[in-house]
Amino acid sequence: MKFSTDKVAFGRHETFALRYSWLAKGFHALQTDSTVFDNDDSVVALGVGRNMVSSIRYWLRASQLITPQKPDEPTEIGKLIFDINTGRDPYMEDEATIWLLHWLLATNSNIATSLFWFFNKFHKPEFTSEELQAALSDFINDQVAEKKRPSASTIKKDALLMTRMYSQSKASGRTPLEEALDSPLSLLGLISQSSAVKSYQFKPKVRPNLPTGIFAFAASQLMHEHGDTAIPIEDLMYSRNNYAALGSTFRLTEAELITKLELMVSYLPGYFEIRETAGIHQLYQIRKIDPLIYLEKHYDSIEEGVAA
Repeated sequence: MKFSTDKVAFGRHETFALRYSWLAKGFHALQTDSTVFDNDDSVVALGVGRNMVSSIRYWLRASQLITPQKPDEPTEIGKLIFDINTGRDPYMEDEATIWLLHWLLATNSNIATSLFWFFNKFHKPEFTSEELQAALSDFINDQVAEKKRPSASTIKKDALLMTRMYSQSKASGRTPLEEALDSPLSLLGLISQSSAVKSYQFKPKVRPNLPTGIFAFAASQLMHEHGDTAIPIEDLMYSRNNYAALGSTFRLTEAELITKLELMVSYLPGYFEIRETAGIHQLYQIRKIDPLIYLEKHYDSIEEGVAA
């Protein structure tokens, strides 16, 4: 969640954007066989080609659903969501799960470095593919240790992948059906294609579809990562000191961030409040809470038919 110049990864997706069925398919296969990604018959077990097997493993790791290195094991949050028997949303039927996956991806600076940069460091409200690629290249040259810098072709692939994965495609009759299927992350509307050719919009907005439980999980996880009991609201809006930021990652306006924080405070009272100290507004933690409790509350409310 905090960027480090020498803990980075680029281009490990094999040029494949995350697809709808991949996380559930890969997670459930791993639960059945802990060595599935290394088996010769993994292409049969997962029903995809060899390069896609590697890509599925990468997206599971980047989404923090399995451990970041071998041996492949489900993480606590992976089991909470995708466990075939006890998971709260094992087939990604709740849009909240997609918001959660976005947060887990965009804050994983070690494994999904380009995504972390894009949502926390890149703030142009409108851009072209070429501008995105150039900005990513500049960031890597300025901030990434020389021995960890990827090739120009890898940078281009990462830049193209971000727009493919987060914007809804405009399929043509020449586009294979499999390639035309949008990534689940395109549903969030964080990137939209502009009327201009090959131009994209990336503007902060009100996000009514971002559930309070998911936002609260993210905020409490960020507080835990900071290791402090108070964070200035400005630091929650914009990335400071290489930490992820709520406002940047979810592309929220400043007013919407305040609204979401107020909803979070009342969602589970007694844990957080907004305070003003020496003219600085801060999110203050009254007592500790396991961030997963916010997820449990959200999914409980869905099961009860009362979406938060």
